[in-house]
Amino acid sequence: MSKITKKEYGEEMEKGFNLRTAMEEASRCLLCHDSPCSKGCPAGTDPGKFIRSLRFRNIKGAAETVRENNPLAGCCAQVCPYGKMCEQACSRTGIDKPIEIGKIQRFLVEEEKNQGMEFLKAAEPKKEKIACVGAGPASLSCARQLALEGYSVTVYEAQDKAGGVLTYGIIPTRLPQEVVDFDIQTIEKLGVEFKFNEPIDASKLEELKNDYDAVFVGAGLWKSKMVDIPGKDLEGVVTAIDFLREAKTNTDQLVLGENVIVIGGGDVAMDCVTTAKQLGAKATIVYRRTIEEAPADMDEVSFVQSMGIPIVQEFAPAEIVGENGHVTAMRFEGRDGESGLTMKTDQVVLAIGQAVGDDVADIAAGENVFTGGDMVNGGKTVVEAVAEGKEAAEKIADYFNK
Repeated sequence: MSKITKKEYGEEMEKGFNLRTAMEEASRCLLCHDSPCSKGCPAGTDPGKFIRSLRFRNIKGAAETVRENNPLAGCCAQVCPYGKMCEQACSRTGIDKPIEIGKIQRFLVEEEKNQGMEFLKAAEPKKEKIACVGAGPASLSCARQLALEGYSVTVYEAQDKAGGVLTYGIIPTRLPQEVVDFDIQTIEKLGVEFKFNEPIDASKLEELKNDYDAVFVGAGLWKSKMVDIPGKDLEGVVTAIDFLREAKTNTDQLVLGENVIVIGGGDVAMDCVTTAKQLGAKATIVYRRTIEEAPADMDEVSFVQSMGIPIVQEFAPAEIVGENGHVTAMRFEGRDGESGLTMKTDQVVLAIGQAVGDDVADIAAGENVFTGGDMVNGGKTVVEAVAEGKEAAEKIADYFNK
Protein backbone atom coordinates (compact mmCIF):
# COMPACT_ATOMS: atom_id res chain seq x y z
CA MET A 1 0.00 0.00 0.00
CA SER A 2 1.19 3.52 -0.71
CA LYS A 3 0.33 7.02 0.34
CA ILE A 4 -1.93 8.64 -2.25
CA THR A 5 -1.83 12.38 -2.86
CA LYS A 6 -5.01 14.33 -3.43
CA LYS A 7 -6.02 14.73 -7.06
CA GLU A 8 -9.60 15.45 -8.11
CA TYR A 9 -11.10 14.62 -4.74
CA GLY A 10 -13.35 17.47 -3.62
CA GLU A 11 -14.12 18.87 -7.05
CA GLU A 12 -17.85 19.22 -7.61
CA MET A 13 -19.62 16.84 -9.97
CA GLU A 14 -21.17 19.69 -11.99
CA LYS A 15 -21.68 23.42 -11.85
CA GLY A 16 -24.99 24.95 -10.87
CA PHE A 17 -27.19 27.59 -12.48
CA ASN A 18 -26.48 31.30 -12.66
CA LEU A 19 -29.29 33.88 -12.72
CA ARG A 20 -29.76 33.66 -16.47
CA THR A 21 -29.87 29.87 -16.70
CA ALA A 22 -32.06 29.62 -13.58
CA MET A 23 -34.55 32.07 -15.08
CA GLU A 24 -34.52 30.22 -18.40
CA GLU A 25 -35.24 26.94 -16.66
CA ALA A 26 -37.99 28.47 -14.51
CA SER A 27 -39.61 29.89 -17.65
CA ARG A 28 -40.23 26.33 -18.85
CA CYS A 29 -42.55 25.71 -15.89
CA LEU A 30 -46.20 25.26 -16.86
CA LEU A 31 -47.36 26.89 -13.58
CA CYS A 32 -49.69 23.98 -12.90
CA HIS A 33 -52.59 24.89 -10.65
CA ASP A 34 -52.23 21.70 -8.61
CA SER A 35 -48.37 21.79 -8.52
CA PRO A 36 -47.73 18.03 -8.68
CA CYS A 37 -44.01 18.69 -8.14
CA SER A 38 -44.75 20.05 -4.67
CA LYS A 39 -46.77 16.95 -3.82
CA GLY A 40 -43.73 14.89 -4.84
CA CYS A 41 -41.45 16.40 -2.18
CA PRO A 42 -41.52 14.46 1.14
CA ALA A 43 -40.20 17.49 3.06
CA GLY A 44 -42.75 19.90 1.58
CA THR A 45 -40.13 22.21 0.07
CA ASP A 46 -42.84 23.44 -2.35
CA PRO A 47 -41.01 23.82 -5.68
CA GLY A 48 -44.24 24.93 -7.33
CA LYS A 49 -44.24 28.05 -5.17
CA PHE A 50 -40.55 28.94 -5.37
CA ILE A 51 -40.45 28.46 -9.15
CA ARG A 52 -43.42 30.83 -9.50
CA SER A 53 -41.58 33.43 -7.43
CA LEU A 54 -38.45 33.05 -9.53
CA ARG A 55 -40.50 33.45 -12.73
CA PHE A 56 -41.33 36.96 -11.54
CA ARG A 57 -37.70 37.62 -10.54
CA ASN A 58 -38.59 37.51 -6.87
CA ILE A 59 -35.37 35.75 -5.90
CA LYS A 60 -35.65 36.61 -2.22
CA GLY A 61 -39.22 35.30 -2.01
CA ALA A 62 -38.24 32.11 -3.81
CA ALA A 63 -35.24 31.56 -1.51
CA GLU A 64 -37.46 32.25 1.50
CA THR A 65 -39.90 29.52 0.45
CA VAL A 66 -37.06 27.04 0.14
CA ARG A 67 -35.45 27.85 3.50
CA GLU A 68 -38.69 28.08 5.48
CA ASN A 69 -39.86 24.67 4.29
CA ASN A 70 -36.59 22.74 4.27
CA PRO A 71 -33.96 23.14 7.05
CA LEU A 72 -31.41 21.30 4.89
CA ALA A 73 -32.31 23.02 1.64
CA GLY A 74 -28.72 23.29 0.42
CA CYS A 75 -27.90 19.64 1.09
CA CYS A 76 -31.12 18.39 -0.47
CA ALA A 77 -30.45 20.52 -3.56
CA GLN A 78 -27.23 18.55 -4.05
CA VAL A 79 -28.11 14.97 -3.12
CA CYS A 80 -31.86 14.49 -3.55
CA PRO A 81 -32.96 11.80 -6.04
CA TYR A 82 -35.14 14.33 -7.86
CA GLY A 83 -35.85 11.95 -10.71
CA LYS A 84 -37.80 9.76 -8.30
CA MET A 85 -39.60 12.59 -6.50
CA CYS A 86 -40.51 16.15 -7.51
CA GLU A 87 -39.06 16.00 -11.02
CA GLN A 88 -40.75 12.70 -11.69
CA ALA A 89 -44.07 14.35 -10.82
CA CYS A 90 -43.40 17.41 -13.06
CA SER A 91 -46.10 17.85 -15.72
CA ARG A 92 -43.45 18.90 -18.21
CA THR A 93 -42.23 15.28 -18.29
CA GLY A 94 -45.01 14.36 -20.71
CA ILE A 95 -43.93 17.09 -23.15
CA ASP A 96 -40.15 16.94 -23.23
CA LYS A 97 -38.26 16.75 -19.92
CA PRO A 98 -38.98 17.80 -16.33
CA ILE A 99 -37.90 21.13 -14.90
CA GLU A 100 -34.49 20.83 -13.24
CA ILE A 101 -35.93 21.61 -9.83
CA GLY A 102 -32.84 20.55 -7.91
CA LYS A 103 -30.55 22.94 -9.77
CA ILE A 104 -33.02 25.80 -9.32
CA GLN A 105 -33.16 25.09 -5.58
CA ARG A 106 -29.36 25.00 -5.45
CA PHE A 107 -29.21 28.41 -7.17
CA LEU A 108 -31.64 29.91 -4.66
CA VAL A 109 -29.69 28.61 -1.67
CA GLU A 110 -26.49 29.99 -3.16
CA GLU A 111 -28.18 33.38 -3.58
CA GLU A 112 -29.43 33.18 0.02
CA LYS A 113 -25.85 32.68 1.19
CA ASN A 114 -24.18 35.16 -1.16
CA GLN A 115 -26.64 37.95 -0.38
CA GLY A 116 -26.71 37.29 3.36
CA MET A 117 -30.46 36.67 3.41
CA GLU A 118 -31.99 35.69 6.75
CA PHE A 119 -35.57 34.52 6.96
CA LEU A 120 -35.97 32.57 10.18
CA LYS A 121 -36.90 33.90 13.60
CA ALA A 122 -37.69 31.87 16.67
CA ALA A 123 -41.00 32.40 18.46
CA GLU A 124 -41.25 33.60 22.04
CA PRO A 125 -39.31 31.25 24.35
CA LYS A 126 -41.24 28.36 25.89
CA LYS A 127 -40.38 26.65 29.15
CA GLU A 128 -39.85 23.12 27.79
CA LYS A 129 -36.39 21.77 26.94
CA ILE A 130 -35.70 19.11 24.34
CA ALA A 131 -32.59 17.00 23.68
CA CYS A 132 -31.91 15.64 20.19
CA VAL A 133 -29.59 12.65 19.98
CA GLY A 134 -27.46 12.73 16.85
CA ALA A 135 -26.74 15.65 14.55
CA GLY A 136 -27.80 14.01 11.31
CA PRO A 137 -30.63 15.11 8.97
CA ALA A 138 -33.57 13.91 11.09
CA SER A 139 -32.29 15.44 14.33
CA LEU A 140 -31.30 18.70 12.63
CA SER A 141 -34.74 18.96 11.08
CA CYS A 142 -36.49 18.22 14.37
CA ALA A 143 -34.26 20.66 16.26
CA ARG A 144 -34.89 23.50 13.84
CA GLN A 145 -38.66 23.05 13.84
CA LEU A 146 -38.79 23.02 17.63
CA ALA A 147 -36.47 26.04 17.89
CA LEU A 148 -38.71 27.97 15.51
CA GLU A 149 -41.59 27.31 17.88
CA GLY A 150 -39.63 28.73 20.80
CA TYR A 151 -38.44 25.56 22.51
CA SER A 152 -34.95 25.24 23.96
CA VAL A 153 -33.10 22.54 22.02
CA THR A 154 -29.75 20.87 22.65
CA VAL A 155 -28.25 18.45 20.13
CA TYR A 156 -25.86 15.71 21.33
CA GLU A 157 -23.45 14.35 18.71
CA ALA A 158 -20.87 11.58 19.06
CA GLN A 159 -18.58 13.06 16.39
CA ASP A 160 -16.78 16.40 16.48
CA LYS A 161 -18.96 18.03 13.81
CA ALA A 162 -22.64 18.19 12.99
CA GLY A 163 -24.20 16.74 9.86
CA GLY A 164 -24.04 12.99 10.37
CA VAL A 165 -23.95 11.26 7.00
CA LEU A 166 -23.87 14.66 5.29
CA THR A 167 -20.49 15.44 6.87
CA TYR A 168 -18.97 11.98 7.21
CA GLY A 169 -20.62 9.78 4.61
CA ILE A 170 -21.13 11.68 1.32
CA ILE A 171 -18.17 12.61 -0.83
CA PRO A 172 -17.54 16.33 -1.45
CA THR A 173 -17.86 15.72 -5.18
CA ARG A 174 -21.58 15.29 -4.55
CA LEU A 175 -21.92 17.45 -1.45
CA PRO A 176 -19.31 20.14 -0.61
CA GLN A 177 -18.83 20.58 3.14
CA GLU A 178 -19.47 24.33 2.93
CA VAL A 179 -23.02 23.56 1.80
CA VAL A 180 -23.56 21.37 4.87
CA ASP A 181 -22.03 23.98 7.14
CA PHE A 182 -24.27 26.75 5.78
CA ASP A 183 -27.45 24.75 6.38
CA ILE A 184 -26.32 24.02 9.93
CA GLN A 185 -25.49 27.69 10.55
CA THR A 186 -29.09 28.66 9.76
CA ILE A 187 -30.17 26.24 12.50
CA GLU A 188 -27.60 27.45 15.02
CA LYS A 189 -28.77 31.04 14.57
CA LEU A 190 -32.14 30.01 16.03
CA GLY A 191 -30.43 29.23 19.34
CA VAL A 192 -29.98 25.47 18.94
CA GLU A 193 -27.05 24.34 21.09
CA PHE A 194 -24.66 21.60 19.97
CA LYS A 195 -22.63 19.34 22.25
CA PHE A 196 -20.01 17.39 20.31
CA ASN A 197 -18.04 14.25 21.21
CA GLU A 198 -21.02 13.18 23.34
CA PRO A 199 -22.00 9.60 22.45
CA ILE A 200 -25.34 8.57 23.93
CA ASP A 201 -26.01 5.00 25.05
CA ALA A 202 -29.04 3.60 26.86
CA SER A 203 -27.65 4.66 30.25
CA LYS A 204 -26.98 8.22 29.14
CA LEU A 205 -30.43 8.34 27.55
CA GLU A 206 -31.97 7.77 30.98
CA GLU A 207 -30.16 10.87 32.22
CA LEU A 208 -31.45 12.89 29.28
CA LYS A 209 -34.99 11.72 29.94
CA ASN A 210 -34.71 13.12 33.46
CA ASP A 211 -32.95 16.34 32.47
CA TYR A 212 -35.17 17.25 29.51
CA ASP A 213 -38.90 17.42 28.95
CA ALA A 214 -38.58 15.36 25.76
CA VAL A 215 -35.85 13.52 23.86
CA PHE A 216 -35.65 12.88 20.14
CA VAL A 217 -33.36 10.05 19.04
CA GLY A 218 -32.29 10.32 15.41
CA ALA A 219 -29.08 8.29 15.45
CA GLY A 220 -27.83 7.16 12.05
CA LEU A 221 -26.68 3.80 10.76
CA TRP A 222 -23.05 3.75 11.81
CA LYS A 223 -22.51 0.00 12.16
CA SER A 224 -21.38 -1.64 8.92
CA LYS A 225 -22.68 -5.01 7.81
CA MET A 226 -19.99 -7.60 7.11
CA VAL A 227 -19.69 -10.49 4.67
CA ASP A 228 -19.24 -13.87 6.30
CA ILE A 229 -16.52 -15.25 4.06
CA PRO A 230 -12.95 -16.49 4.60
CA GLY A 231 -10.42 -13.66 4.83
CA LYS A 232 -12.81 -10.99 6.08
CA ASP A 233 -10.45 -10.16 8.97
CA LEU A 234 -7.36 -9.62 6.82
CA GLU A 235 -5.58 -6.29 6.91
CA GLY A 236 -6.77 -4.17 4.00
CA VAL A 237 -10.46 -5.06 4.42
CA VAL A 238 -12.32 -1.92 5.48
CA THR A 239 -15.92 -0.83 5.81
CA ALA A 240 -17.49 1.88 3.68
CA ILE A 241 -18.27 4.03 6.71
CA ASP A 242 -14.66 4.03 7.93
CA PHE A 243 -13.30 4.51 4.41
CA LEU A 244 -15.47 7.53 3.59
CA ARG A 245 -14.99 9.13 7.00
CA GLU A 246 -11.21 8.81 6.78
CA ALA A 247 -11.16 10.19 3.24
CA LYS A 248 -13.17 13.27 4.24
CA THR A 249 -11.49 14.06 7.53
CA ASN A 250 -7.90 12.93 6.93
CA THR A 251 -7.44 13.00 3.16
CA ASP A 252 -3.82 14.07 3.03
CA GLN A 253 -2.73 11.24 5.33
CA LEU A 254 -4.99 8.57 3.86
CA VAL A 255 -3.21 5.34 2.99
CA LEU A 256 -4.94 3.77 0.01
CA GLY A 257 -4.43 0.57 -1.89
CA GLU A 258 -3.19 0.62 -5.47
CA ASN A 259 -5.93 -1.81 -6.53
CA VAL A 260 -9.19 -1.20 -4.68
CA ILE A 261 -12.28 -3.37 -4.97
CA VAL A 262 -15.57 -2.01 -3.66
CA ILE A 263 -18.32 -4.53 -2.89
CA GLY A 264 -21.91 -3.32 -3.22
CA GLY A 265 -24.44 -1.65 -5.50
CA GLY A 266 -25.87 1.26 -3.53
CA ASP A 267 -25.09 4.97 -3.46
CA VAL A 268 -22.54 4.38 -0.69
CA ALA A 269 -20.68 1.89 -2.87
CA MET A 270 -20.66 4.43 -5.71
CA ASP A 271 -19.27 7.07 -3.33
CA CYS A 272 -16.52 4.69 -2.20
CA VAL A 273 -15.38 3.70 -5.67
CA THR A 274 -15.33 7.27 -6.98
CA THR A 275 -13.40 8.35 -3.88
CA ALA A 276 -10.79 5.66 -4.48
CA LYS A 277 -10.51 6.62 -8.15
CA GLN A 278 -10.28 10.35 -7.43
CA LEU A 279 -7.54 9.78 -4.90
CA GLY A 280 -5.45 7.90 -7.43
CA ALA A 281 -6.21 4.20 -7.04
CA LYS A 282 -7.20 1.70 -9.69
CA ALA A 283 -10.76 1.12 -8.54
CA THR A 284 -13.39 -1.46 -9.46
CA ILE A 285 -16.88 -2.09 -8.15
CA VAL A 286 -18.30 -5.63 -7.94
CA TYR A 287 -21.99 -6.28 -7.43
CA ARG A 288 -23.78 -9.60 -7.03
CA ARG A 289 -26.73 -8.60 -9.21
CA THR A 290 -27.12 -6.57 -12.41
CA ILE A 291 -26.71 -2.82 -12.31
CA GLU A 292 -30.38 -2.47 -13.26
CA GLU A 293 -31.23 -4.23 -10.00
CA ALA A 294 -28.86 -2.08 -7.96
CA PRO A 295 -30.38 0.31 -5.39
CA ALA A 296 -28.01 3.13 -6.43
CA ASP A 297 -29.46 6.16 -8.15
CA MET A 298 -28.80 5.92 -11.88
CA ASP A 299 -27.22 9.38 -11.93
CA GLU A 300 -24.61 8.08 -9.49
CA VAL A 301 -24.03 5.00 -11.64
CA SER A 302 -23.62 7.20 -14.70
CA PHE A 303 -21.07 9.32 -12.85
CA VAL A 304 -19.09 6.20 -11.94
CA GLN A 305 -19.16 5.06 -15.57
CA SER A 306 -18.12 8.52 -16.80
CA MET A 307 -14.93 8.16 -14.76
CA GLY A 308 -14.09 4.93 -16.55
CA ILE A 309 -14.56 2.78 -13.45
CA PRO A 310 -15.33 -0.87 -14.24
CA ILE A 311 -18.58 -2.25 -12.79
CA VAL A 312 -18.44 -6.05 -12.58
CA GLN A 313 -21.94 -7.48 -12.35
CA GLU A 314 -23.45 -10.77 -11.15
CA PHE A 315 -20.50 -11.92 -9.08
CA ALA A 316 -20.82 -12.49 -5.32
CA PRO A 317 -17.94 -12.46 -2.81
CA ALA A 318 -16.62 -15.94 -2.01
CA GLU A 319 -13.20 -15.48 -0.40
CA ILE A 320 -10.64 -12.79 0.38
CA VAL A 321 -7.16 -14.13 -0.22
CA GLY A 322 -4.11 -12.88 1.65
CA GLU A 323 -0.43 -13.32 2.35
CA ASN A 324 1.29 -12.47 5.63
CA GLY A 325 -2.02 -11.25 7.02
CA HIS A 326 -2.72 -8.77 4.21
CA VAL A 327 -5.14 -8.84 1.29
CA THR A 328 -3.68 -9.86 -2.07
CA ALA A 329 -6.70 -11.00 -4.07
CA MET A 330 -10.41 -11.67 -3.93
CA ARG A 331 -12.38 -14.58 -5.32
CA PHE A 332 -15.98 -14.38 -6.57
CA GLU A 333 -18.64 -16.84 -7.68
CA GLY A 334 -20.91 -16.14 -10.61
CA ARG A 335 -24.65 -15.76 -10.27
CA ASP A 336 -25.08 -18.57 -12.80
CA GLY A 337 -23.56 -21.05 -10.34
CA GLU A 338 -20.76 -22.01 -12.71
CA SER A 339 -18.60 -18.96 -13.39
CA GLY A 340 -15.75 -17.85 -11.15
CA LEU A 341 -13.59 -14.75 -10.93
CA THR A 342 -10.36 -13.92 -9.11
CA MET A 343 -9.14 -10.31 -8.94
CA LYS A 344 -5.89 -8.86 -7.69
CA THR A 345 -6.39 -6.34 -4.90
CA ASP A 346 -4.67 -4.87 -1.85
CA GLN A 347 -7.75 -3.19 -0.39
CA VAL A 348 -11.38 -4.29 -0.18
CA VAL A 349 -14.11 -1.83 0.78
CA LEU A 350 -17.33 -3.43 2.01
CA ALA A 351 -20.34 -1.27 1.12
CA ILE A 352 -23.11 -3.78 1.62
CA GLY A 353 -25.28 -1.88 4.07
CA GLN A 354 -25.37 -0.33 7.52
CA ALA A 355 -27.24 -0.92 10.74
CA VAL A 356 -27.92 0.90 13.99
CA GLY A 357 -24.97 0.80 16.39
CA ASP A 358 -25.10 -1.47 19.42
CA ASP A 359 -25.12 1.55 21.74
CA VAL A 360 -28.51 2.74 20.48
CA ALA A 361 -30.05 -0.46 19.17
CA ASP A 362 -32.10 -1.00 22.31
CA ILE A 363 -33.38 2.56 22.49
CA ALA A 364 -37.11 2.70 21.92
CA ALA A 365 -39.74 5.40 22.10
CA GLY A 366 -41.16 5.95 25.57
CA GLU A 367 -43.30 8.43 27.45
CA ASN A 368 -41.11 11.38 26.50
CA VAL A 369 -38.79 9.72 23.94
CA PHE A 370 -39.39 10.04 20.22
CA THR A 371 -37.45 8.43 17.35
CA GLY A 372 -37.00 9.01 13.64
CA GLY A 373 -34.63 8.97 10.71
CA ASP A 374 -32.42 6.11 9.54
CA MET A 375 -32.62 4.14 12.79
CA VAL A 376 -36.37 3.81 12.20
CA ASN A 377 -36.74 3.69 8.42
CA GLY A 378 -33.63 1.60 7.79
CA GLY A 379 -31.80 4.28 5.82
CA LYS A 380 -33.66 6.18 3.14
CA THR A 381 -32.98 9.58 1.60
CA VAL A 382 -31.90 12.83 3.25
CA VAL A 383 -35.15 14.54 2.28
CA GLU A 384 -37.19 11.72 3.86
CA ALA A 385 -35.15 12.07 7.05
CA VAL A 386 -35.92 15.80 7.00
CA ALA A 387 -39.61 15.01 6.67
CA GLU A 388 -39.46 12.58 9.59
CA GLY A 389 -37.68 15.16 11.74
CA LYS A 390 -40.38 17.74 11.03
CA GLU A 391 -43.08 15.19 11.82
CA ALA A 392 -41.38 14.25 15.09
CA ALA A 393 -41.23 17.93 16.08
CA GLU A 394 -44.98 18.18 15.57
CA LYS A 395 -45.52 15.11 17.77
CA ILE A 396 -43.33 16.57 20.50
CA ALA A 397 -45.21 19.88 20.38
CA ASP A 398 -48.51 17.98 20.59
CA TYR A 399 -47.15 16.04 23.56
CA PHE A 400 -46.47 19.30 25.38
CA ASN A 401 -49.87 20.73 24.47
CA LYS A 402 -51.96 17.83 25.74
